[in-house]
Amino acid sequence: MKLPNTDLKRVLGKWNLTSLGVGAIIGAGIFVITGQAAAQYAGPGIVISFILSGIACLFAGLCYGEFASLYPGSGSAYTYALATLGKRMAWIIGWDLVLEYLLASSTVAVGWSGYVTSFLSDFGLHVPKAFASSPFVHTAEGWVRTGSIVNLPAMFIIGVLMVLLLVGIKESTRFNNIIVILKVSVILLFIAFGISHINLANLHPFIPENTGTFGHFGWSGILRGSAVIFFAYLGFDAVSTTGQEAKNPQKDIPFGMLASLSISTVLYILVAIVLTGIVNYSQLNVPDPIAVGVNAAGPGLAWLRPFIKCGAIAGLSSVILVMMLGQTRIFYAMSKDGYLPASFCSVHPKCQTPHVATYITGIIGMILAGLLPISILGELVSIGTLFAFAIVCIGVLVLRVKKPELPRPFKTPFVFVVAPLGALFAIAQMAALPFDTWIRLAVWLVIGQVIYFYYGRRYGKSHPEE
Repeated sequence: MKLPNTDLKRVLGKWNLTSLGVGAIIGAGIFVITGQAAAQYAGPGIVISFILSGIACLFAGLCYGEFASLYPGSGSAYTYALATLGKRMAWIIGWDLVLEYLLASSTVAVGWSGYVTSFLSDFGLHVPKAFASSPFVHTAEGWVRTGSIVNLPAMFIIGVLMVLLLVGIKESTRFNNIIVILKVSVILLFIAFGISHINLANLHPFIPENTGTFGHFGWSGILRGSAVIFFAYLGFDAVSTTGQEAKNPQKDIPFGMLASLSISTVLYILVAIVLTGIVNYSQLNVPDPIAVGVNAAGPGLAWLRPFIKCGAIAGLSSVILVMMLGQTRIFYAMSKDGYLPASFCSVHPKCQTPHVATYITGIIGMILAGLLPISILGELVSIGTLFAFAIVCIGVLVLRVKKPELPRPFKTPFVFVVAPLGALFAIAQMAALPFDTWIRLAVWLVIGQVIYFYYGRRYGKSHPEE
């Protein structure tokens, strides 16, 4: 029996990797999550939430950089856990990453749907709500039917990008590079022209008084807001999943992660200030908050409206692309190590992409995006991301103690300070998330343990493939 081809092409340089990071980071955080986190948790203080998350990401990013230079594979935190913490923890973090990336693409697709339907309505093309929103929402009373049937635009974009990923990594990154230039240009236009429309009254109080419930405004709201918008920083993590397609992974992956994180953090903070200054934060709990901000500015920014919506649509497209790319590479790495069936790491002989993993990622992503609301998806992605970051920070310390002699092309500076702080930041932000989100994570991990017991424990390898 002929074994499937499992080799990937090394075609990505450091600027391609930086662009992939920016392509993933700059998207849902600016165009969707910023407004919703401000409206529900932090008010204008969402700016502080972004700073807190940026600091936490910096600590985690420095730890990721060291691991990526040591183990430049496709598995991201899964590969690092396998190298330092053993098979069982590697499976747990790998299964967590499946939750993280799979739901991330679906989350952003829901936001994409909101901007597309808003854009089409400007030209008199109205997509019926029954086919452009989730059939369910989650309230304090539990799951409630909305009357909608399915979110078709969200399913459509995942299907299109699944096909693009099947074609090849080089073609996918070219598409991403073009989109990154477009969306960053649009964001800079929003900042430059929107700043003159800021109404200082909208920024007071900068930290709204707590409602009496933890996480709803006040400083606890800022902490919860930082945990929710942590999802927005997922992109630099996705860069580490391309280790087997980078030309010089030991140097280029740490560069790509930290450069994209720096660029994105500055843009996030500036957009948060301008957006909550233009429109009162209470009006931003919508799928398209930037569009709402432009509309609220009145005729002075009316000309920018189509550019913002086009930039958001394009920008969210690149986020979905990179999230799906990351998920397929996680499947690929876990399959090569025996934790998933061999078909998951099968590479198409012509396109040289993991086609089975791409099909599975696309189909599941379409179902989730078509049925679930953005709030539930976003919180699950955030807790999954934070969990992965905590494991990576702990893993760096473990490896420094266990194998200090390993050659490290990139070393985490002040590791015995940076790594513990990174883990503590991640755990603190996880603690700020709603209890229901913890329950869903626990259920997901239990399902994963069942799969590990019946499959991964038998066939999984103890060490990563070099």
